[in-house]
Amino acid sequence: MGLDFDSFVLTAATADLSDEPAAREHADAVEFRMDLADEPLVALEAYDGELPILATNRAEWEGGEATDEGRLEALADATAFEAVAAIDVELESILDGEAEALLETARERDVSIVASAHDFEGTPPRKELVRTLTEAGKYADVAKLAVTAESKADTLALLSATEQLTSHGDTVATMAMGEVGSHTRAVAPVYGSKIGYAPVDPADATAPGQYDLETLAELVAHLE
Repeated sequence: MGLDFDSFVLTAATADLSDEPAAREHADAVEFRMDLADEPLVALEAYDGELPILATNRAEWEGGEATDEGRLEALADATAFEAVAAIDVELESILDGEAEALLETARERDVSIVASAHDFEGTPPRKELVRTLTEAGKYADVAKLAVTAESKADTLALLSATEQLTSHGDTVATMAMGEVGSHTRAVAPVYGSKIGYAPVDPADATAPGQYDLETLAELVAHLE
């Protein structure tokens, strides 16, 4: 059974599934960073938590630590576990055809797909943000885009693109990384973003500008 993204899903981002009990009070799901875990498939097999899992095996070229060898195959193996309700696949891997078998496996197992793109250098023009999200949405249940904001204008462009796509019926998840963009993690859901990411412990942040889980949960609850 895939994850339902009809409403906002707050995920506890972690490489250690033993964090799950501490996340239950505030999170709707766990984003399991397989690329940061020692034996991710063993951890998934042993998992007996309550929260559904969004499995991510982030590539080195997209800010993660997974090498290309066996990366997508491991993510496909993860979809066999009942607790894994969704997977995150880089849009680039989808567009170059490498993820075709993975997407087919996920669909066969009724696992939701998040197609993601990250820009660690800056924020492209608004039209390009819309184009990237639209492209990602062709292949996935959720189109995810994370950019790096260098100005308030960057954050406004991202929020505007989020609102536009949401109003057209698309399901998107957006956020601006870095200090300037940190507030978008709390504000983007107001404009339609369907996924939030936060570590249980602030010291374990997996992306620049993340709030801790409790703080983000409180902010989103007050703003929605």
